[in-house]
Parts: sequence; C-alpha cells; structure tokens
Amino acid sequence: MNKSSFKYFTKSLIVITILVNIISGNLMAQSKNPSPLHFPTPKNIDNMLFYIQRDPNINTAIYAINYEENGKINKSNPIKAYWIRYAEKGEKEDFSYIQRKFAYGIESKALNNEDFELQFVSYKKLPLTLKKIDSDQKYHVFVNVNQKKIQVEKIFVRIEGGSFWLPNVKYAEVTGIEASSNKIITERMLLK
Repeated sequence: MNKSSFKYFTKSLIVITILVNIISGNLMAQSKNPSPLHFPTPKNIDNMLFYIQRDPNINTAIYAINYEENGKINKSNPIKAYWIRYAEKGEKEDFSYIQRKFAYGIESKALNNEDFELQFVSYKKLPLTLKKIDSDQKYHVFVNVNQKKIQVEKIFVRIEGGSFWLPNVKYAEVTGIEASSNKIITERMLLK
C-alpha cells in the first residue's frame, strides 16, 4: 500500500468507526464545545444537499444531487460526492477509490420516482432518505436522530487522538431543520 492509499485508508477507518457508533446506539446527547479548528462553511456549491467535516483537518466532504444533462436526477446514482480541500487552497477533488468504496461513498436505492434510500458504504444500517419536497420542489436528505426527523445540512465528527487504527471519536453532530418544528437543531452524540 503506498503512502497516499494508506492515508485514505486511515480516514476511511475514522468514518466507519463514527457511523458504527452512531447506529449502534453507543452515542448519547451532549452539548460541549466544538472542535478547536475553524471550519469554513461551503458556499455557492451547486445542488449541495449536506456536507461532512471532521477535525483532523478542515477539508470538507460535499454531497450534492447528481443531475443528468436533461435536468432530471440520475436515478441509478442520485448523489455526487467529493472533497473541497480547504486545507489545500480550496481545491475540489473526487474521493479516492478507498474513500468512495469503504468510507464516504453513498449507495442508493430508488423507492419511487422522487424518493431514494441512501446508505453510507461504511455502515449500511444508517437510514437516510433523499426526497423531493413539494413546498420548494427541491431534493433534501432526512435522517432520524434521537427520535427527531432532521433535514440534514451538515454532519460534524469530533476526534481527539487515539491511534491510527482506532481513533478516539468523542462525538458526532447532525445539524439541520427539524421536520416537526421547522427550526434549526443540532443533535450531538457522545461516546459512552
């Protein structure tokens, strides 16, 4: 394994660990200070649904609608995902093969003409739904966290040390619009 593949493999393990802990219920609500890093907010990203940030660095994973040339959603691959490398002059970069297949990639299954079931490749039990909303005629991603349905805008993962193979994931946060109240909420989960 070359140095670049090894680096991507490490990042993949971090995401897998986080998603496994979120789904398995090993996380609980918490409200302490976020990462000491200053994260940029992605702006003017075409068709962005949500993004993921984590604190080994400020690079950001973007998840956007994948439209075909005719303006319709690509039903076999509705999500386009890639990095914005803020730590490297804000360059856009596709996920590596390892990141796409083992960590940050998303698999989808059409539920009907406008709705899709989404799963991170790193943990298939995290149920996300891509749905076109009547009120704005746009697609949004939804997830249930702590018995709250949230229209996902961002996910943040806090990592403090640990080892290469077993990072110390302190918590993960999902920020978005709570469906029942239409208010912005953040649900933070902490390892027990």
